[in-house]
Amino acid sequence: MAEDHFIISTTENIPGKEYEVIGEVFGLTTQSKNVVRNIGAGLKNIVGGEIKDYTKMLDEARNISVDRLKQNAIKMGADAVVMMRFDSGSIGADMQSVAAYGTAVKYK
Repeated sequence: MAEDHFIISTTENIPGKEYEVIGEVFGLTTQSKNVVRNIGAGLKNIVGGEIKDYTKMLDEARNISVDRLKQNAIKMGADAVVMMRFDSGSIGADMQSVAAYGTAVKYK
């Protein structure tokens, strides 16, 4: 299976594909911004509005976790991942952990 044709779906079924379940698969990352940006975010918290550095950090973390999920699934011999979901949480005051998880499948 070519990596650029690897499907990651949030649905249970991939139209036109029959597959067997290989198992659960994860992609994890924990990100943090530097101290200067944390100070800026703290000031933004006082006046309100979007904290763009944190939004960017979460977007990067999401992309990294999905890529790791994909690489882990490929190592398992999977052709796709179904039922992909995200989970995230804070670690301390300035770190964010993001997990992408789903079910690795092999086409019949």
